[in-house]
Amino acid sequence: MSEIRVVVTGLGVVSSIGIGKENFWESIINGKSGISKVSSFDTSEYRCHYAGEIKNFSSEDYIPKRKIPFLGRTSQLSIAATSLALQDAKVTSKKINGNRTGIFIGTTMGEKPLEESIDSWVMSGTKNISRKKILQSSANNIPANIGLYFKLGGPNYLIPTACAAGNYAIGYGFDFIKRGDLDYAIVGGADSFSRLAFTGFQRIYAMAHEQCRPFDKNRKGMLVGEGAAMLFLESMDSALRRNANIYAEVPGYGISCDAYHMTASKSEGIEKAMLKALKYARTLKEEVDYINAHGTGTQGNDKTECSAIKNVFKERYKSIPISSIKSMLGHPMGAASAIEALTCCLSVKENIIPPTINFETPDPACDIDCVPNRARVKKVNIALNNGFAFGGNNSCLVIKKFLEN
Repeated sequence: MSEIRVVVTGLGVVSSIGIGKENFWESIINGKSGISKVSSFDTSEYRCHYAGEIKNFSSEDYIPKRKIPFLGRTSQLSIAATSLALQDAKVTSKKINGNRTGIFIGTTMGEKPLEESIDSWVMSGTKNISRKKILQSSANNIPANIGLYFKLGGPNYLIPTACAAGNYAIGYGFDFIKRGDLDYAIVGGADSFSRLAFTGFQRIYAMAHEQCRPFDKNRKGMLVGEGAAMLFLESMDSALRRNANIYAEVPGYGISCDAYHMTASKSEGIEKAMLKALKYARTLKEEVDYINAHGTGTQGNDKTECSAIKNVFKERYKSIPISSIKSMLGHPMGAASAIEALTCCLSVKENIIPPTINFETPDPACDIDCVPNRARVKKVNIALNNGFAFGGNNSCLVIKKFLEN
């Protein structure tokens, strides 16, 4: 195994509770909710009318006005988050070798214009689909648009592993740097608010009406959100040469692709992902200080995740703080585990654990320490970031406090 150590030196986020890491973190540690009534479309025919939409984002703050019409909303969110991450890392395309910088982006729904094009086709025929919408709609445009915008000529990958995609993307970028194939990587996830996702999750009765209550006995389901988060990765040696601010180290990750276990609501696939991550990162179970849970707020998912954590950590599971920030954000699809990884980086840097808000009634099936309603000051050396998805795409990322020796 390569001895190259991979660290995080830049963070950028666009979310319903804040844009930029400072605003985002302040909202997280204060338990602020980003849930509000849906404004993107008429929800009068739906049972649910709430979601984690981003209300105060202006593309023109990050992208020249003339370029915006050629970019889908997910690309716009991604470029904004990347711009914030590069600014935070104090790098520009002129300062780094663009051909040695990779882009790895996870998503669930891809680009929003695809939905709009399908609507136009169904309602009034293909002639009414604008050429701009067609150019915007391809999901693989997202990392390509980042590369073009920032003049980065390295490999760009789209990872469509649904709600676990952000962790997968971070793992891909980690591997490229670990092998010495790249010097830098922009990694993360992005999804804009999707009527298709909103409709689909409501149709399968997985959505709450107004609040997401992970691990609460009376939880009613998840809420759809949107957002983008990007992490700037590089080797430790590179970061030290640049005298960069290092948020955390990424020592390893684990994935488990087992459709049977996911569809059968069993915990084995989740357990495999966590155990693989710990093994790759050479981390003992006893060393884990915090778990950022997938924690969607659905009855089955929360119960299964808690069962997996119990099976992996045995009698210690009750002493590990385990919170879900989806209680504040809703579920931002492919951006979820990327935003949560960014949260873990700040948690190990600042030694603060974010809360699970909206928690009222303990559930015997989820008898964990979910850090109810208030953030907690606690030394965090090692955090686990869980991300799971339909199809058994389970992923777990280890985030570690950086120590040079």
